[in-house]
Amino acid sequence: MDLSERIRESLAALDPRSVELFDESGRHVGHAGAAAGGSHFRLRVVSPRFTGLERLERHRMVYAALGPLMRREIHALAIEAVAPDEL
Repeated sequence: MDLSERIRESLAALDPRSVELFDESGRHVGHAGAAAGGSHFRLRVVSPRFTGLERLERHRMVYAALGPLMRREIHALAIEAVAPDEL
C-alpha cells in the first residue's frame, strides 16, 4: 500500500463524504523535508464531523486521524477541512 492509500485509509476515521488528496512532493525537490524522505500533500476533506467546529479543531482531528504518518512519512500537509453544509 502506498502512502496516499495509507492516508486515505487513516482518514476513514473521520467518516468523510469526500477526500481529495494531491501529492505535491515533486514541487519541493531540494527542500529539507524532501531530502529527509517526507512527502508534501494538499488535502481537501469533507466530513459531517466538522460541523460546528472551528478550523483549528478540524485540523487537530485530521492530524489525530493520521497519527504516526505525521511523524515521518508526511513532512507537510495543507488542509482544507469542511462540513457538507459549507459546500
